[in-house]
Amino acid sequence: MNIFITNEAELEFPEGLFESVVKKTLEYEHIDNDFEVSITLTDEETVHLLNKKYRGIDSTTDVLSFPFNDFSQTEIKKDEYLVLGDIVINVKRAAEQAEQYGHSLKRELAFLTAHSMLHLLGYDHMEKSEEEIMFKKQEEILELMEIRR
Repeated sequence: MNIFITNEAELEFPEGLFESVVKKTLEYEHIDNDFEVSITLTDEETVHLLNKKYRGIDSTTDVLSFPFNDFSQTEIKKDEYLVLGDIVINVKRAAEQAEQYGHSLKRELAFLTAHSMLHLLGYDHMEKSEEEIMFKKQEEILELMEIRR
């Protein structure tokens, strides 16, 4: 297991939070492969630039997911080492959303991480039916971790 966390925003966060969410998401999805994922905590400007460059969207967002593989199209093989991809979290937006929704920053960071992990595993929410499945999964993951609103 390799979880690389780059804290460009110098955010103080509960130790082990990201690792726990990543592991719980994989456990929830019944994936016990060895894996690698990168998480970057950064500022609004960086996320805006990445969003424009890679998605063609000229605005910032709360989180970006860059899957290394398209698991929606390929099957995960048992014992295969998984390079899942990169997660980039806009710390300012996460703090604003935590306040807006009336929950802790810890809960928002956990939510964004679970959301992105599901993207890295091939889930999406472009269609209403996909959104319902993905959003149910991310809420169930957080509930299993006892991270509530």
